[in-house]
Amino acid sequence: MNPLRFGRSKRPGDATGSSLGAPSHWQDLPTEDLGQRARQSLPRRWSVAGALLGAGIALVAFAPASWLARGLATASNEHVLITDSRGSIWNGSGVLVLSGGAGSRDAAILPGRLSWTLGFKGLGLALNARQDCCLNGQLQLLLRPGWGRFELAVANSGEWLARLPAGLLSGLGTPWNTLQLGGSLRLSARDLRLEWLGGQWRQFGQLDLDLLNLSSRVSTLAPLGSYRFSLLAMPASPGQTGDVGNVSQMNLSTLEGALMLNGQGTLTAGKPRFTLEASAAPGREAALNNLLNIIGRRQGARSVFSIG
Repeated sequence: MNPLRFGRSKRPGDATGSSLGAPSHWQDLPTEDLGQRARQSLPRRWSVAGALLGAGIALVAFAPASWLARGLATASNEHVLITDSRGSIWNGSGVLVLSGGAGSRDAAILPGRLSWTLGFKGLGLALNARQDCCLNGQLQLLLRPGWGRFELAVANSGEWLARLPAGLLSGLGTPWNTLQLGGSLRLSARDLRLEWLGGQWRQFGQLDLDLLNLSSRVSTLAPLGSYRFSLLAMPASPGQTGDVGNVSQMNLSTLEGALMLNGQGTLTAGKPRFTLEASAAPGREAALNNLLNIIGRRQGARSVFSIG
C-alpha cells in the first residue's frame, strides 16, 4: 500500500481549484514595491487636501456682501433688507430697506449707505456698522455661533443706537402706510442679547423705542405726542430654567401729548399678545375723534386695539 496515496489529503489552496490559499496580487508584490507606491501616492493626497483647504479659505475670505444681505432678510422674514450690496461680508456696504415682508409692495429706503466691517473677536465675530443718517456713531454687535444655537449681543449698552424718521414705518405696510406718521424714532438698548435656540429667538435685557413728536396724516392735530415702547425680557420664576428668555413683556406709555396711549402685552416664542387703549386728553376729543376711530374699536371715549 502506498502511504503517499492514502496519507495525503487535499487542503484549501492546493491546485484543485480552491482559491483560499491562492497567492493574491498583493502577496505577489515585493514589500519594497508596496512602500514605493504608498510614498508616491502620499504627495498627491497632500496636494488634493491643500487645494481643498485653499479653496475653502478663499471662499470664506472673498464671500460676497450679498451673503450677509441674504442672512438678514431670512432672519427678519424679509422686513429688513440690504439692497445694492457691495464688497464682501468682511468689509461691505449696501442700502437698508424696510419692507412689508415677502410679496409686499410697501418699502421705505433709508438715506445714504450702510457700511460695515466684520472680524473675529475671541470665539465669535464683531460686527461694526455705520450710517451717517441714522446710527449713533458705530453700532457694535457681537455674534457668537455655536452648536445648534446663535447669539447676538449689542455692545453699545445704555446708549441710543439709532434715530430714524418715523415715516420709514410706512414701508412695513399696514397699518403704518395708512397712518403716514411724521416725527422721529429713537432706539436704545440695555444689556440686550438675543439667542437663537431650538428654532426660536430668546431675549435677554431690554430694548426701548421712543416715538418722538409724532404726527399723522389722518389727524389735523400735530404733534400728537411722544411715546415709549419697551420690550423687556421677563425674569425667570424660581426654579425655572428651560423657558428663560422665551417670554418678553411689551409696554407702551405716553411721555407727553394730546393723544394718550397705553398698552401692555407679551411676546412668547415670537407670538405677540398685545392690547392698546387710546384716548384724547381733555379738550382734544373733537380733534382726535377720527384718529381714534381708525386706531381700534370704540368703547365710549376710548379706542381699543388687540393683537393675539
